[in-house]
Amino acid sequence: MQTGSAAEIAEALSGTGYLTDDALATVTFLALRMERPLLLEGEPGTGKTALAEAIAEALDLPLVRLQCYEGIDATQALYDWDFPRQILHLRALEAAGAGATDGRVDVQEAEKSLYDERFLLARPVLAALQQSPAVLLVDEVDRADDEFEAFLLEVLSTYQVTIPELGTVAATTPPVVVLTSNRTRELHDALKRRCLYHWIDHPGLEREVAIVRSRAPEVSEELARQVVGVVQQLRGTDLLKPPGVAETLDWARALHHLGTVELDLESSSRTLGALVKYRDDATKVQHALDQMLRA
Repeated sequence: MQTGSAAEIAEALSGTGYLTDDALATVTFLALRMERPLLLEGEPGTGKTALAEAIAEALDLPLVRLQCYEGIDATQALYDWDFPRQILHLRALEAAGAGATDGRVDVQEAEKSLYDERFLLARPVLAALQQSPAVLLVDEVDRADDEFEAFLLEVLSTYQVTIPELGTVAATTPPVVVLTSNRTRELHDALKRRCLYHWIDHPGLEREVAIVRSRAPEVSEELARQVVGVVQQLRGTDLLKPPGVAETLDWARALHHLGTVELDLESSSRTLGALVKYRDDATKVQHALDQMLRA
């Protein structure tokens, strides 16, 4: 898909239900046009992962997701060998050798055949290079360590990897790469320099209402506006984890399923599990709701 402007990107993303502001649409357009990775930082629930999903849908490309975690290494991101199938293959070769006239198996040929591409298990980074054009989502990269960052930097610089037994795999078209970070730690400058950067903040009231109406059209305009208004106030309170857009959507849908037409204290209290995930936060929110909805 050719994208001639940031406005076209915004329109394409809107068609998937993802609403952007001008700054986010512009940096997304530039990342696509310049073939640079896009690094998105922000609070949890602000739509970083959802943007990568929306880009894949808008461009009609496969989405390959690499979920980062503490201790992840290059093996989990690149490839592995299907050991059980290799063993079965080796036994088949031994059986064939036993049935042969001389009863011998060529050891070198047997070893070579064990590392055939059919036994290769492609992990997300390799899969994205093989399937490219594709969207590679490197989610929560801040959870990985320095060594993994260095590995990513190398791959994103060349869009190719070398498999000793098979050779080099290079993407014919660089994948669209989106990295997300909740900023639990600072990423290295070298990785940031390779990327275009954007901080995603919580949306303003009108845009968040529009997001709810777009992603959950079954929720009435009035209820959506009341829910978003309360959530925006709650984000200004001292919560362990302020609700993000994802929680706003969950809460609005939960209230709708209960048949709520207008936000009230009873329905709000019964559906708090969709909005907050910590007991201390639930207590604070309950108190805040009591003040807001009784006012």
